[in-house]
Amino acid sequence: MAAAHAIPGRRPVAEALASAREIHAVLLDRKGGLGTLEGAAQAAGVAVRRVSRAELDQASGGVVHQGAVALAPSFPYVDLRDLAQARLLVVLDGVTDPQNLGGIARTAEQAGADGLVLPRRRSAHVTPAVEKASAGALSWLAVAVVANITRALATLGQAGIWSVGLDLHGETSIWDCPLLDGPVAIVVGAEGAGLSRLVTERVDARAVIPTRGRVGSLNAGVALALAAFEVVRRAATPRAG
Repeated sequence: MAAAHAIPGRRPVAEALASAREIHAVLLDRKGGLGTLEGAAQAAGVAVRRVSRAELDQASGGVVHQGAVALAPSFPYVDLRDLAQARLLVVLDGVTDPQNLGGIARTAEQAGADGLVLPRRRSAHVTPAVEKASAGALSWLAVAVVANITRALATLGQAGIWSVGLDLHGETSIWDCPLLDGPVAIVVGAEGAGLSRLVTERVDARAVIPTRGRVGSLNAGVALALAAFEVVRRAATPRAG
């Protein structure tokens, strides 16, 4: 039997239970407390086990767990074709830090994104550390892993989804980019390196976030947040005429 996938932390466990995600068991600190989580697990028909701190540490793989770990099947990745009707997607091009991936997932979910697309190679994937950093967002957000980002963008384009890469040298600003008005995949590159050459050539537009400071660039998560919530703002703003 494959090893269980751990979801560590009180908030991630609570969100996993609320989302009706498949969970084998919830482990809680035997010293007591966490009655709300215990009740939520019981209401969802999920077994609860009170265990030692050492057992929690082992189950979480060393990730900070706050006395709560859910044990689940392998993370349920979706097929890219399942995202063909999306209005907003986030595509990552080389984000390898688990904390960054978790934070980006949290931002994407809060912005109402329909899914997250990751490359199979040179990328962080969903691990217990990423689950914890996402604060439960990964229990609500669809995630696809693809062999090739450029081909994935082409597939999304055929489905009517534009791709906008965030680029320091973009030809337009995110405030002016018309492609953010419709179904769109926002493409975020690696910290420091930015978008890869092939992805830069493939996106339908490259947009820059105007800044006034002297530091070279925003980090990937902040850049994504600004672009994603620009999409949210436009969707919420009535069009003139």
